[in-house]
Amino acid sequence: MTAAGGNQNAPGEEEVLEESSLISHLVELRDRLIRITLAVLAIFICLFPFAERIFTLVAQPLLDQLPEDATMIATQVASPFLTPFKTTMWVALFLAMPFVIYQVWAFVAPGLYKKEKRFAIPLVLSSIVLFYCGVAFAYFVVFPLMFAFFNAVAPEGVAVMTDINNYLDFVLVIFFAFGMAFEVPVATVMLVWSGLTSADKLAESRAYVFLGAFVAGMLLTPPDVISQTLLAVPIYLLYEAGIIMARVMLPEASANTEEST
Repeated sequence: MTAAGGNQNAPGEEEVLEESSLISHLVELRDRLIRITLAVLAIFICLFPFAERIFTLVAQPLLDQLPEDATMIATQVASPFLTPFKTTMWVALFLAMPFVIYQVWAFVAPGLYKKEKRFAIPLVLSSIVLFYCGVAFAYFVVFPLMFAFFNAVAPEGVAVMTDINNYLDFVLVIFFAFGMAFEVPVATVMLVWSGLTSADKLAESRAYVFLGAFVAGMLLTPPDVISQTLLAVPIYLLYEAGIIMARVMLPEASANTEEST
């Protein structure tokens, strides 16, 4: 069967992909984007009545570390409304991520051969799971340690009262950084699959990756040792996991790459 659902191929016959016009691709892309928008909007509408509770849940790691009688503040007139609103919108997008990735996959899949599809589906599912694992790791592990450190080093006489809008911007960056960092195994497998390198060559670059992980931690997290280390160490460990995955899933690709060099 062709990738677009065409005729059955005879045994040993090369699979032929059905070609489509640029207009048809653009129309399908528009339809996929509309479906994604409607899905996120539907989840947002369901969550909006709980917007204040959702923001409180997102802010809980900081609230748990604030000194007694300390609170968060709103320095802008519309912040008490807009910040929970934006928080709920981002949560809706996070919850809709499996559907978003599915729509992207459905748009790309017709251009892939059957063998490529069988290989890509586990990577798509893994990318979703790993992204959520990165967000959960940031929320349950990184935030409590990081906020406890910030409050502990606050100078005497300084009241720690974080603006809710600044807090939301801060945690979104951290969520995104850890979510993307946990995609390292998928990126590693894709590099081997594309033929750009081999698992053995990636293993030889461990020292550079280890250094690069700490540089990434320094650039993507606040300037404290705790959060930088909590990002750098998972990046390196996930890199090692990606090498193992590449060797297991792509033994032939690794061998071909080595022979061609």
